[in-house]
Amino acid sequence: MRTWWNQIKFSWHRSIGLFWLLIIAQQWISYTEPIWLNQTTASVWAALITITVIEILIPVKVKFRLLMEAVAIIYIVYRTITNYGIYVPDPWALTLADRLQDISVHMVPYIWFAIGASALLLLSSWWVSSKKRILWFIGMNIVALAALDSFTSIVLWQEVAWTVFAGMGWLVSQHLRSFQLHYPRGWVHLMEYPSKIVMNIAIVFSLVILIGVNMPDVRPTLTDPYTAWQEWNGNGKSSGKSTTGTSKSNTGSSSSINNTSSGYSLNDDNLGGGFNFDYTPVMTVVSDLRIYMRGETRRIYSGSGWTDKDRLKRGPVEEVETGKLLEQNAAPKVTTRTLKQTVRVLNNNEFPVLFGAYSVTSVDSLNDEEAGKGLFWRDRDSELLWDINGKNRDYPSSFEVTSEVPVIPVQELTAKTYEELYKGNDLEESFLQLPDDFPQRVKELAEEITAQAKTPYEKTALLQQYLQQTFPYTNKPDISRVSSKDFVDGFLFELKEGYCDYYSTALVTMARSLNIPARWVKGYAPGEQPEMPMNPAQQQAGAANNNYTITNADAHSWAEVYFGEYGWIPVEATPGFNVPLLTQNEQIPETDPEDQEDAAEPTPAPVTNTQGDQGLHVGLWVVLAAVVVLLSWTIFKTWHMRFKLRFFIQQMRMGRPLTPDQKVVAETECWVRYLHRKGMMKEEHETLREAVVRWSQERPAVANHLSSLLTMFEQAKYSPDVIEDKDWQSVYTEALRLRRTIRSKK
Repeated sequence: MRTWWNQIKFSWHRSIGLFWLLIIAQQWISYTEPIWLNQTTASVWAALITITVIEILIPVKVKFRLLMEAVAIIYIVYRTITNYGIYVPDPWALTLADRLQDISVHMVPYIWFAIGASALLLLSSWWVSSKKRILWFIGMNIVALAALDSFTSIVLWQEVAWTVFAGMGWLVSQHLRSFQLHYPRGWVHLMEYPSKIVMNIAIVFSLVILIGVNMPDVRPTLTDPYTAWQEWNGNGKSSGKSTTGTSKSNTGSSSSINNTSSGYSLNDDNLGGGFNFDYTPVMTVVSDLRIYMRGETRRIYSGSGWTDKDRLKRGPVEEVETGKLLEQNAAPKVTTRTLKQTVRVLNNNEFPVLFGAYSVTSVDSLNDEEAGKGLFWRDRDSELLWDINGKNRDYPSSFEVTSEVPVIPVQELTAKTYEELYKGNDLEESFLQLPDDFPQRVKELAEEITAQAKTPYEKTALLQQYLQQTFPYTNKPDISRVSSKDFVDGFLFELKEGYCDYYSTALVTMARSLNIPARWVKGYAPGEQPEMPMNPAQQQAGAANNNYTITNADAHSWAEVYFGEYGWIPVEATPGFNVPLLTQNEQIPETDPEDQEDAAEPTPAPVTNTQGDQGLHVGLWVVLAAVVVLLSWTIFKTWHMRFKLRFFIQQMRMGRPLTPDQKVVAETECWVRYLHRKGMMKEEHETLREAVVRWSQERPAVANHLSSLLTMFEQAKYSPDVIEDKDWQSVYTEALRLRRTIRSKK
C-alpha cells in the first residue's frame, strides 16, 4: 500500500493534467451530443472517465495499463449497447464464437468512437508536458470552439469558458511541478502546508470567476464572422417568413438535422422535424406587462398538423378602423386589466396578422397614424388579420393596440363542473374536432392522467403537468424513432421529446378527447428586456424599463382552453415556458415589469444541446462556490488580523499608534472583562493586585495564570524595563490558558 501511494504521489502532476483534459473533453462531447446518437455519447463519456481513473489509480507499466483500458472500453461499449437495446442475445447462437461475433457486429461503430476518444485523451496527456505545449493546446481548443460558435448556429460560449478555466488550472499545476523539480527542498517545506496552497489557488480562481461574472455587458465593436458571412451571401436580413418545424425529415438518422430556422410559421399542415435557433430581432414591444404576443389560432387537426390555413374560410371577418372598439366574445365571469402596447416591426418583416396581448379591443394607430386601412377582425378567434382582401398593402412598420388582459379567478374556476361550464353552450363543434382515425391510446392516456380530477380545469392542469414534467425540450428531436402516422401519438409514445408545437398540439388534442374545447394558438413569447441606461433623475423617479425585444427564436405556440363563461384561457404545456397570466390570487404592480417578469419563468436558453439547463445550474454552483471561498477567506483573514484591527480602532480613538506597553494594558483589560463575565468581579476600591489575590484564593486552579498575568501587567505599567511586542503576545497566550482552565473546571 505504501509503494502504491508513493507512486501516486510521484505522478501527481500527470493525474491533475488528466483531470483538466477530461474537463476539456467534456466540452467537445457537449458540442457533439446533438449530432451523435445517445449511445455513442454514453460510450465515449464512460470510456474517458474509466481511462482517466485507470491512469491515475493503477500506476503499473504502460503495456499492462493499455491492456486493462482496452478491456474496460470493450466492456463499457458492450454494457451500453445492451442497456440501449441495440444488442439482444440471439437464442439461436449456440456456440460462444457465434455469440462473440454477434456482439462484435453490434458494437460497431460505437467501439471505434470510444477507442478514438480514449486514444486522443492519452496522446494529449503524454504530449502536453510543458507550459509551452499547454498554451498551444488550450489555444487551439479555444480557437476551434470559437470558430464553431461564430460560423455555426451553435452557442459555445460556455464550452469556451470551461476550456479557459481548465487551462488556468493546468498552468497552475504545471507551475507547481516546475517548482518541485527546481527547488526540491523548498517543495518539501511547501508540502508541510498544503492547505495554504489549495486556499490561495481557490482564492485566485474565485476572484477571476466573480470578476468575470460581474463584468458589464459590452456590445462587440466588430461584426460576428458568421453574421458578416451571412450578410455577404445576402442572408443577413430576416424576412419574417421562416418557419419553426414545419417540415419533417425522412432520412431516418438522428444526425440529419433540418436547415429550418426558428420563426413565425406560415404553414402548419405538417408539424415536426427540427430547426436551428435564429436570434434575428423581429420586433420591439413597449408594454407594462411581460406577456405573450398572440397571432393566429387553428381548429382543424389532421393527424399531421393544422390544416385550416385559409384565412377566408376559417370564419367570418369584418374590416375595422383604427381607434374603434372591436367586437368581443364576452366572458362575464372574468374581470380584465387594460394594457396598451406599442409594437415596432424590424427588418421589413411581414406577417398575416397583427400581434397583441389577449384579447385586443382596439387598434389605436398604424404607422404612427390614427387612420389606416387593411385591417380585419375575426371576433370568434380574436385574430387581427392584415390585408385579407389581397391588395398587397405594405405591412405596418409600427402599430399601437389596446388589450383587455383577463384576470383569472383560479379558485372559483377550479370548482366548476363540466355541466356548470358547458351546459347550454353553443360553441362550435370544431373546437372538439379530432380525426376519425385519432389513436385510441392517446385518449386512454388522457383519461389515465386525469382520472383523479373532477372538473375540466383540474383535468387541464393535470394534462399540462404531465406534458411539462415527462418529456424533455429539444429543438432537434430524433424523428428516426417515430413510426406512427399521427403526430401526437408519435410524440407521446415514440419520440418523447420535442419543442412547443409538440406540447401545444398534444395538449389541445388530449383536452378535446376529454370533451374539453380547446384551440391551437401561435405567436411569440414575451422576448427579452435589454438593460436601459437611466440617469439619476429617472432612477429616483422609479422609471421602469418596459421595452422588450422579440426575435425569431421567440416564435412559439401554445393552447387555449375554453371554460364557458370564463372564456378562453391560455395554457402552456412546453417545459421552460410559462404564460404570464394574471390571477386574482396574486398582486401585480401597475408599473413594475421587473416584478411581473419574476412571475414568469424565462424561455429556454439559446442552446442546441440538451445540457443547456444543466450548464446553467453548473455555472450557478461555480459562482456560489467562488462566493463561499471568498467569504471564508475574508472571515479567516479578519480573524487572523483581529489584534491589528482592535489596536487600529484604539489608535483611531487615541490619534496615535499603540506602544507595546499600551498593548499589554489593552490585553489586560480584555482578560479582566472576561473574568467579570464569569462572575469574578473587581470591586471599585480594589487594585488589580488585590483582586487577583482574592480570585486566587477563591479559585486556586487559576492562581498561577493570574499571577503571571499580573506580573506582566505591572511590568508594563510601572517598570522602567523596555516592553517589546513579544511581551504583549505573551499576555494574550497566558490569557488563553486562563480561559481554558476556567472552562475545564466548570
